[in-house]
Amino acid sequence: MKPLKRPVRRGVLVAHVAVSVSWLGLTVGLLTLGLTAFLTGDPATASAATRAMKVFGDWLVVPVALLSLVSGLVLAVGTPWGLARHRWVWIKFWLTLITTGLSIFSLRPGIDAAVADEVVDINLVIAPSVATATYLLITAISVLKPWGLTRRGRRLRISASSAKSVDAPSPRQTA
Repeated sequence: MKPLKRPVRRGVLVAHVAVSVSWLGLTVGLLTLGLTAFLTGDPATASAATRAMKVFGDWLVVPVALLSLVSGLVLAVGTPWGLARHRWVWIKFWLTLITTGLSIFSLRPGIDAAVADEVVDINLVIAPSVATATYLLITAISVLKPWGLTRRGRRLRISASSAKSVDAPSPRQTA
């Protein structure tokens, strides 16, 4: 893919950060509601908390997760960072893909089951807790950019530097 032009790249970056922060906030909200439902002794409060979780799960989890995944992919492929050049980008991609899948195929069905059965269990706390911890890890990786290049990234860097050295004029004078 061609590199993104600066205005497009910046727009996608703003969208990615906004949607990713929204995903983290959504998960913290789900965790709060799950804790409320699990810890309260009042059945009406537990029912209200699980119904609120269902609204968030039905309307927000899937679009926010998919937008975060897609905008991250566009940034990875359309910038010099690349998808498989740097370990931190590669790990973020896989963590985002896994958490998107878990949000769609595990979290949402768990919330739906809790609402339908009117039974609140610890899974309403565990799933958002794990998701929140994962999103905080992804955020830390984004900020710190740890680790180095992947094997593919090292190969690309070597081939790019050798192509430059062949095309670059020699600093020595020739006859």
